[in-house]
Amino acid sequence: MLYYAMVMAAVVMFGLQFFCNQQYERECKSGLSASMMFIFGGAVAGLVVLLAVNGFKWEFTPFTVLMASLAALDGMAFSFCSLKALGKINLSLYSLFSMLGGMVLPFCLGVFFFDEQFTVGKAICLVAVIAALLMSVEKGTAKGGTVYYIGVFVFNGLSGVISKFFQASELPKTSEAAYSVWTAVMTALISGVILAFVWKKSPLKLNAKAVVSMAGNGILNRVANFLLLLSLAYLPASVQYPMITGGVMIVSTLLGYFSPNKPKAREWIALALSFVGIMALVLL
Repeated sequence: MLYYAMVMAAVVMFGLQFFCNQQYERECKSGLSASMMFIFGGAVAGLVVLLAVNGFKWEFTPFTVLMASLAALDGMAFSFCSLKALGKINLSLYSLFSMLGGMVLPFCLGVFFFDEQFTVGKAICLVAVIAALLMSVEKGTAKGGTVYYIGVFVFNGLSGVISKFFQASELPKTSEAAYSVWTAVMTALISGVILAFVWKKSPLKLNAKAVVSMAGNGILNRVANFLLLLSLAYLPASVQYPMITGGVMIVSTLLGYFSPNKPKAREWIALALSFVGIMALVLL
């Protein structure tokens, strides 16, 4: 039960990230400089916390740095596709592509490549969460850019795939905390280089609210992913990632109740479906 609790703690953190993102966008918009600064600043803030978690120790293996670099590149690609996709489709449709990718790809990896058992509970959860996602989508017209929607789906899914490969590998590797540190380091380096190129053309002014939102997002994201990496050593990917998707939907809906845009009836139905799916996953 400890590892289920860790997953749910990570889910709450992912849900809280939404408020940090909203606040930052209100203060700085979503141009390239603002986006790179958001990624860079969040990675640095998360790095400090992760170093503290790891006792300010540096661990190194070539395999760890390689996988951390892949995770950083994947995260950057996901952020780029997200920015492009959000300019074409509404938020609910974007969330559909993102969460389906984050659930389906690691699920299939676990079942087909790591011999994780396909149970009745997993089947019910998968169907229930997909139904919940479809239920939550609002009508809207897409304006092209199919490649970016596919990118959101694939790159968010690859995040879980990379984590699973790292955790399951028997090659010499560091602790989970050190891997998370290296991922933050590589993200900061890559986004910092891009930021240096775009800053002169489009300088950005940061206020206190933007800095707090940027740091809060980075810390929540890095700690949440660290918890998921820890739990992935004990929970199958085909259990963990459907639980994350369903859990994020539940948390987002509940948090939305305290915002000006109250959840609609179909969103409460989606919440109920997600809850049923998670219960099936845990109990069956």
